[in-house]
Amino acid sequence: MSAGTVAAVDLGATSGRVILGRVDGRAGTLELDQVARFPNGPVRLASGLHWDVTGLYRDLSSGLADAFRRDPAVASIGVDSWAVDYALLRGGRMLGEPFHYRDDRNQAGVDAVHAIVPFDELYRRNGLQFLPFNTLYQLAAEQAGRRESARPEGWLDLADALLLIPDLIGFQLTGAKVAERTNASTTGLVAVQTGEWDDELIERLGFAASVFAPLVSPGESLGGLRTGVAADLGAPAGIEVVAVGSHDTASAVAAVPMRAESAAYISCGTWGLVGVELEHPVTTDAAREANFTNEGGVDGRVRFLHNVMGLWLLSESVRWWERDGETVDLAALLAAAASVAAPVAVFDANDPRFLAPGDLPGRIATWCREHDLPVPQSRAEFARSIVESLAEAFASAVRTASVLSTVDVETIHMVGGGALNELLCRRTADRSGIPVLAGPVEATAIGNVLVQARAQGFAGGDLESLRGLVAAAFAPKRYEPSVR
Repeated sequence: MSAGTVAAVDLGATSGRVILGRVDGRAGTLELDQVARFPNGPVRLASGLHWDVTGLYRDLSSGLADAFRRDPAVASIGVDSWAVDYALLRGGRMLGEPFHYRDDRNQAGVDAVHAIVPFDELYRRNGLQFLPFNTLYQLAAEQAGRRESARPEGWLDLADALLLIPDLIGFQLTGAKVAERTNASTTGLVAVQTGEWDDELIERLGFAASVFAPLVSPGESLGGLRTGVAADLGAPAGIEVVAVGSHDTASAVAAVPMRAESAAYISCGTWGLVGVELEHPVTTDAAREANFTNEGGVDGRVRFLHNVMGLWLLSESVRWWERDGETVDLAALLAAAASVAAPVAVFDANDPRFLAPGDLPGRIATWCREHDLPVPQSRAEFARSIVESLAEAFASAVRTASVLSTVDVETIHMVGGGALNELLCRRTADRSGIPVLAGPVEATAIGNVLVQARAQGFAGGDLESLRGLVAAAFAPKRYEPSVR
């Protein structure tokens, strides 16, 4: 075992970053160095809501070039991102920018899929909670759009490859077309019991099996950088790209410093992913009715979790308030929210009306009026209502995960951006009656780094050994519940 440095490309729904991770498994040390951060977000075109992945690739390439200038000894690159969204390619060229999962085309896809395969059967096959933007629904929407326009063929018919976002970036870097397992598990087209493409389901839904790339596991090499890419990045020849837990939540959960205790996790960013880590999936009727999902994790673990809307509710509200040029100080807003003494409305954070961009404060007010609850009267009250609603949704999801999985949860680990939100951490502890351990904030990048480091021989052992490095390097902040 030696020491060395790897580069993590971590792409979120609102921003991306390039981070250098220096790991010495012998000394038990782990250090992060953020090299670049850049914005990311949807672009509304005539065809709908899309991602600007071309611009995203430009920005991450610039960040990687900075990383190699800072440390020419970088041994490998790993890429993670959000799930479900994809690009269609033909002959190595993208057939347009990928659709954003918040685009409103998906309902036609949901209806089309469920007309062929009822949801209860789908759940037994793929183990996924119902989310209207899961990849199989988006693909069915592609087909539905073709039929409605009476086109003889659509983009899906023209495509010879489909790549999820991190696999698309990996292809641009190396030329390798693969599907990393943790992200592929979110498509709805991977069999939950085998972890392989469900060819029968793919055929029944009318998709071409040939467009789905071979599956690879975290830690496998995609190969070296293409010659031109290496030159553009100023990277030495032969630098390899390593598959990591390319679904950002898979990387985040890999870095949750869980040890021997029975724990739940909340990976809190744009979304709040709340669940427990298991060895085997849970596909009972009760799990389906509770809308819990079984997604792939690093080292074959199962991420048994529920999606909660997350900090999107707060960030999109702030964006709405700032639409006329005003700047909202988030720290000051949260401080004011913490000082709100009167009870505020607790709304259903998972209501579908909150999914799309736009006037979230107005939708929250409407929800409150519909349910005879007091409407927040100030921005501080709106922020406090959002935090209380998220905390209650998190606490409820932890309780349900515990019952469905039979894991007796003793602690809750909050990682990601939510770990910086003291009010949210404290209220989650209060509402759940369980201590919350907050941190690390950059869990996704850390999980990305750890998988690469193990592949390069800079760290060793199982997932618990890797988590030991995290626990030693990033001591969490503990929030005890005020009422047990």
